Amino acid sequence: MNQLETRELAYFVAVAETLHFGRAAEHLGITQPPLSRAVAHLERRVGVPLLERTTRQVRLTAAGEAFLAECRTILAAMDTAVHKARKAAEPQRVTIAVRPAAGPGVLPALLAAGAQGAQGGQDGVLTDVVFTYDEIGALRDGTADVALMCQSVATPGLELMELGLERPVVLLPVGHPLADRPFLTLAEVEALPGYEAQLPNEALDAMVDRVALGRLVVVVGESVRDRLGGSVRVVPVHGYPATQLVLAWLPAARSAVSRLTATAHTAMARHRPRPPVLESPDLSGTRLYTDGSQQEAQRSQQHQGV
Repeated sequence: MNQLETRELAYFVAVAETLHFGRAAEHLGITQPPLSRAVAHLERRVGVPLLERTTRQVRLTAAGEAFLAECRTILAAMDTAVHKARKAAEPQRVTIAVRPAAGPGVLPALLAAGAQGAQGGQDGVLTDVVFTYDEIGALRDGTADVALMCQSVATPGLELMELGLERPVVLLPVGHPLADRPFLTLAEVEALPGYEAQLPNEALDAMVDRVALGRLVVVVGESVRDRLGGSVRVVPVHGYPATQLVLAWLPAARSAVSRLTATAHTAMARHRPRPPVLESPDLSGTRLYTDGSQQEAQRSQQHQGV
């Protein structure tokens, strides 16, 4: 069989996902006749029918379903290869994956410290940011080199650098009967109408708006204080486990992030008034976990925090 072309695979995936040649052609930016010819040619090269066509509908055959899964894997792998090749061509640049609203005080400090070091000819790094709700996925597919995240779940296969604890606070609207309390217990928070144990997959501004309207009660990390307007109050929560803010990366990416770990130490030392978690600017001062350790298993039981 002749070597298949990436274009053919992309054409087939478009048709398989829409089950309509016209819509697939529009999505691809081509006309329908060449798309139909390309898919028919692909079927001849594969040697089995991939689609069942009638005047009313298009359906995948069993072979087509199996081929579709493999095509998606191949195209995703090619995208990953492109990401990694581009990053290898820019050894001074590191991309950080971060969940929207996570580490709102730490991320600017990291970026500022890296830019200052790079401009001064020091061991700083040029950094880019990609916002995602799947930080670990961004590491594995090459979209990012490092992830800034809360270690609320076990992270086997990743190396971690602890940046500090995020103490939990609950967001309440101004005027709420409990908004002026010095602290609340976890049981009190869980009993409040609108309480959600898991953070919604939405921007911090959207969460704040819903809290201000009395439609959401959620526990987040204390570093969000500086991002809140006057319509929301924060109250510390006793009995709710703090979450550890970490930098995470794949072992193979250590060379790409070695300078960022030193930059992170410097940034955290300036950012936090209390003594920093790390004691030296190199990897000897970090805590690495490459398997499911007992500490990670304990943290996997914690609630997710910002």
